[in-house]
Amino acid sequence: MFHYLCLIMGEFELIAQIQQLAQGLPTNGFEGIGDDCAVLEIGGGEALVFTADALCEGVHFLREAISARALGDKALAVNLSDVASMGVRPVAVLLSLSLPEGLSAGWVEELMEGFTALAHRYDVALIGGDTTRSHSGVVLNITAIGRGKTSHLKRRNAAREGDIVLVSDRLGASSAGLRDVLQGNPHTQLAHIHHHPIAEISAGQWLGARAEVHAMMDLSDGVASDLKHILKASAVGAEVEMCDIPVAEGATLHDALTGGEDYKLLLTVDQAMREQLMRDFEATFHRPLYPIGHITAAKELVWLEKGVPTTQDLVGFRHF
Repeated sequence: MFHYLCLIMGEFELIAQIQQLAQGLPTNGFEGIGDDCAVLEIGGGEALVFTADALCEGVHFLREAISARALGDKALAVNLSDVASMGVRPVAVLLSLSLPEGLSAGWVEELMEGFTALAHRYDVALIGGDTTRSHSGVVLNITAIGRGKTSHLKRRNAAREGDIVLVSDRLGASSAGLRDVLQGNPHTQLAHIHHHPIAEISAGQWLGARAEVHAMMDLSDGVASDLKHILKASAVGAEVEMCDIPVAEGATLHDALTGGEDYKLLLTVDQAMREQLMRDFEATFHRPLYPIGHITAAKELVWLEKGVPTTQDLVGFRHF
């Protein structure tokens, strides 16, 4: 049924349809679909968060263009990014692998070397998973689990009118790197960035501890799509100045606005506390936060060019 739904609707419509089909199921204490992670409060002022993500050959990566080690690293990083965007620490993962015939034991070993090296870096336990045969390429599915104070959790539905919208780094490098890969240049610096995303683990936890940070998520599909998630969940709008979008070296503004897989953080912050937060962030991480717009009461996203509204309707990465 889900395969049929994918053919007739986009990703957002599919998720909404799944939510409708799931209505009436017990929550069993979980906050479910709607954020980067599901949340389960465990008492003592703490919660666990859960997220799942799949990387499919031919959709998320080309096996001939990425090393097995880099693929293992990337598969884990993109899942840890979801945990970081909730403002808490990743603690464990489950890994399921679907592998086609013909893969060498050496390839699988290199995949796991990349995966476990990153897990060691962030003290994340591998606690289980599954393996199965695939008839359509390599598929990696990961469930990541985080833990932290409930007071530090950041959700998409917490943006408020007047908040400043910020991003945690320059954008577009991954999209530009993918373009290099597709043009047959998988060894450029931008392609390396595309194949080796860095989850904002430390920054996510630091921002989680700041009460002036209201809504937060990671940038996986581009600002043009991901900001709309926050606006819809919070029932607000935004004005974004395209001239203020921080563009990575070698990327274009279009890459930064609509390209996916940057895995930087997108957040909204109390206007009165914006300057202090930015100073403290730069003092801690030796790089700036970038303000790109503000939250409005109108339930629409307006793009500005030097303060003038444009008619552009930008869209990020589409899964379907």
